[in-house]
Amino acid sequence: MKYALLLCCLSASLACAENFNPPALIPLPQHMQKREGEFILKPTARIVAGAGSRETADYLASRLRPATGYALAVVANGEKAGDISLTTNGANQSLGEEGYELTVAPQSVVIRAPEAGGLFYGAQSLLQMLPPEAFGTKQVTGVKWKMACARIEDQPRFRWRGFMMDVSRHFFSKQEIKRVVDVMPLYKLNTFHWHLVDDQGWRIEIKKYPRLTEVGAWRKGIGFGLAPAESAAYGADGRYGGFYTQDDIREIVAYARARHIIIVPEIEMPGHSTAALAAYPQYSCKGGPFNLDVNGGIFDGIYCAGNEQTFAFIEDILTEVMGLFPDPFIHVGGDEVKKDTWKKCPKCQERMRQEGIKSEAGLQSYFIHRVEKIIAAHGHRLIGWSEIREGGLAPSAAIMAWRGGAVEAASAGCDVVMAPTGFCYLDYYQSTNHATEPRAIGGYLPLSQVYALEPEPDGLNAVGRTHILGTQCNLWTEYIPSLKRVQYMMFPRLCALAEVAWSPQSSRNWKDFQERLEVNAQRLDALDIAYRPNRP
Repeated sequence: MKYALLLCCLSASLACAENFNPPALIPLPQHMQKREGEFILKPTARIVAGAGSRETADYLASRLRPATGYALAVVANGEKAGDISLTTNGANQSLGEEGYELTVAPQSVVIRAPEAGGLFYGAQSLLQMLPPEAFGTKQVTGVKWKMACARIEDQPRFRWRGFMMDVSRHFFSKQEIKRVVDVMPLYKLNTFHWHLVDDQGWRIEIKKYPRLTEVGAWRKGIGFGLAPAESAAYGADGRYGGFYTQDDIREIVAYARARHIIIVPEIEMPGHSTAALAAYPQYSCKGGPFNLDVNGGIFDGIYCAGNEQTFAFIEDILTEVMGLFPDPFIHVGGDEVKKDTWKKCPKCQERMRQEGIKSEAGLQSYFIHRVEKIIAAHGHRLIGWSEIREGGLAPSAAIMAWRGGAVEAASAGCDVVMAPTGFCYLDYYQSTNHATEPRAIGGYLPLSQVYALEPEPDGLNAVGRTHILGTQCNLWTEYIPSLKRVQYMMFPRLCALAEVAWSPQSSRNWKDFQERLEVNAQRLDALDIAYRPNRP
């Protein structure tokens, strides 16, 4: 799609429309042209589900019903005045899997797309064109359910548009995770990176190793200097934590897939593994014991790379994980590995001697290469943080660049997801006046900085740019023990990331984005989301 030409068309169409107030869409579409009049949604309207569109039609009907009170019928054919139609017939194939056309006319609304994903994202734009009250969960009276007539042609800039949530430091229930997932499609985000494992907690049931959740999912208290009442994640015996059963995982994966969201599970290794090793210390270098109490000292959980049984243990775990997550990527962490432990471990040093490995960085590469083969054998792809490049990258691995390495990796043909700390870490403060903000881990990431992110770093050639899959924001939860706090840290900064990931870079306009956020705030109010007001 020729972004510059489309933006010129957008500018021209806006200039010729004296009183045109474009819908406050986030992310901004590639091309939007004003048409005369307005479409009014009436209770007699139907949703016509053409080829390949039944699921999206049902979704749209269910989203519109609570606030409008309209039980819109979903029918297969027979369009008439006042209907909303969804179809793949006659779609512009160049729009790809997620692109769409949306035409709002006085007597009808039509969403046309080559694939079901495009129809779904067209429906998200349709919802945003209605008054913000349309997002309410209870019937609203006295509102005229109208849309300004317009034609939109749209498709994403990047295919990976994500959000990472850490549930290891604090456990969030199945319903809370669904609430997070449920709001992502509104902003055309399509990847939920689920950080399930870290030093402070193991959150996924592994049937072959029940102690992972019997021991690794719980600790004595909330920790991090937080008040116990700030979280409800306590077991019947008073221990703090929790985990997701495999049935829970399947339910959430299906829920996300129905919203065109893939889930990327993260199972940390070889470091950040205290929770696993507290349950099975025989796979560590020192043999334990390990303490999960976050006020109890230094976390030194690292798998022993010299113990052959470690890799059997990891393969068993990943085999169960991959059976639950059908989408391509499995995240293995790989960050902040404390290699001094390996330096002191006779088994790790012997492994290095046998394999001709010159350094502990090389031993980490050896570890990741072996895990990559396990994952690839099951038809999945390994992805890890920047550090998995150390000592040499595994053949099919992708990296999530949080601390550099993107240009080198992409130039070498490795796929990259951009998540640099200076633009994408939502656990950072949103103001320099910490007294006005809830406690955060440190740092400063204002909304404007997220909006300034350019996912294609300088120094890439044309081939390297094809390996930038996209971008995501990360939310580490050390000081974020509740869903309301999660929402406060997500919004509106995640809206900025969504526009960076979807819209043409040349269309970025900070002033215009802030104006659209004012309407978006009303949507978040209707959704009962505890966002941070857009203020300095």
